[in-house]
Amino acid sequence: MSSAMSDPFMVRMARSGLRWLPLGAAAILLDQLTKEWIQRALALHDSITVLPVLEIVHWRNTGAAFSFLAGAGGWQRWLFTLFALGVSVALLVWLSRLDGRQQKLQSSGLMLIAAGALGNVIDRFRHGYVVDFIAVHWNEAWFPAFNVADSCITVGAGLILLDALLDARRRKQAQGEQAP
Repeated sequence: MSSAMSDPFMVRMARSGLRWLPLGAAAILLDQLTKEWIQRALALHDSITVLPVLEIVHWRNTGAAFSFLAGAGGWQRWLFTLFALGVSVALLVWLSRLDGRQQKLQSSGLMLIAAGALGNVIDRFRHGYVVDFIAVHWNEAWFPAFNVADSCITVGAGLILLDALLDARRRKQAQGEQAP
C-alpha cells in the first residue's frame, strides 16, 4: 500500500463524496475556458445564430439568476459572491460526509452545483460580472442567457432529484418485500 493511501485522511477522502473533485475541477475549467473564448471571440452583445432557437452571445450579468438585482449599484456582487462561497463550502462539507462510492448521483450532483457556483464566483472576482453566452428562444420569447456554470448547477440539481426519486422507489420496493 502506498504511503498516501495509508494516511487516514486520504483514505476517508477517497471514499467520501470528495472523490468527485476531479468532476468539479473539470466543470470549472470548461466554464472558464468557454467564457474566455466568448470574451475574445465576440464583442459585447454580439451573437452567432447556431439554430433558429439557439444563439451564442456575449452578455454580462451583474446580478444573479435571471439578472436578479442586476441594476442594484454594485453591492449585490459581494452579496452573491459571499452566498455562493458559503453554499460551496457547505456542499463540500456535505460531500466529505457522504459515501461517494455508494451515493454517486447525489455526490456528483452536489459537486456540479458547487463547481457551478464557484465558476460564477471566479467571474465576479475577475470581472465584476458573470459572462453568459448561451441564449435560447422561441420566436420573441427569450430565456435568460446562461453559461456552463449555470448548466452545471441545473444538471447537478437534476441528479439530486433523480437520486431522491430512485431512493424513494427503492424504499417503496423494500417495504413491499417486507410486507407479509
